[in-house]
Amino acid sequence: MNFNLPHIPHRTPSPRSEGLTMVMDKGLSLREAEDMLSVSSKYIDLIKLGFGTAYLEENLKDKIELYKNAGHKVYFGGTLFEAFIVRDMFQEFIELVDRFELDTVEISDGSITMDHEKKCEYISTLAQKTTVLSEIGAKSADILIPPYKWIQMMEKELSAGSWKVIAEAREGGNVGICRDTGEVRSDLIEEILTEIPKDKILWEAPQKSQQVWFIKLMGANVNLGNIAPNEVIPLECLRLGLRGDTFFDFLPKK
Repeated sequence: MNFNLPHIPHRTPSPRSEGLTMVMDKGLSLREAEDMLSVSSKYIDLIKLGFGTAYLEENLKDKIELYKNAGHKVYFGGTLFEAFIVRDMFQEFIELVDRFELDTVEISDGSITMDHEKKCEYISTLAQKTTVLSEIGAKSADILIPPYKWIQMMEKELSAGSWKVIAEAREGGNVGICRDTGEVRSDLIEEILTEIPKDKILWEAPQKSQQVWFIKLMGANVNLGNIAPNEVIPLECLRLGLRGDTFFDFLPKK
């Protein structure tokens, strides 16, 4: 840090398993990716190549190498996994992961209907060779999953081999664990936390108000995802009480 300030909350050191920041790359150029890393790399843990953007990237191999060399876990968005599965191409997906020497994958079923036991089989298979993040929650606002089912699915996917389970909110933060207005479904989250350890969940929270809510509930080292590249440092300031929204949360009580 550039200077000393007391009463700054402790952040878990890298490589982290708690207090993760996952960035969503929705098609950055190689130069933009380099610029992001030049200012934010130490605050980033995971980088997701959002939805199916990897299919279109002009410099995909170079970008993956850039992120890996910076020490970050990089992986394809879960929607790309689903695009392979719906075409009955699971083996081809494994070959793609091997081709780009990825050590992390995301497994999701937010766009397609998938038997949950089958999803857990995919998790178990991939967990033998990679770090698996599995996403729970539908991408449609019309599909509401009751809290007990969120808990049940999270437990099963963690048991199948997921490193973390991702709680879906999409890149807009308006489905899944959030209402279409962007408001966090607080009752759902608090019920999930009665059964699932907080360090095992990565909450998608692209909006600042959502990030503030999670930090106030779980502290500076909550796992947050779908963060825009230009929001990494602003998020870190929220985590440290260096923005107005969390300014008094980490100061001694008078």
